[in-house]
Amino acid sequence: MYVCLCQGVTDGQIREAIYEGCCSYRDVRQALGVGTQCGKCASQAKQVTRETLAKLQSNQNPTFYSAALASA
Repeated sequence: MYVCLCQGVTDGQIREAIYEGCCSYRDVRQALGVGTQCGKCASQAKQVTRETLAKLQSNQNPTFYSAALASA
């Protein structure tokens, strides 16, 4: 889905930028130019960024209980 029509940026491109190392909305904005023209996309771009970063964080930090159960 297109998030930023002015720059032609999709939600997939935002996710890909995060997977490639962007760690914040500011990084995504600098990398892709999202939110730099009319600004109407900023809230949606921030939401995609937050959700993707949260998903990455939860995937990288498995809970102690899962590990404890797996070893039992």
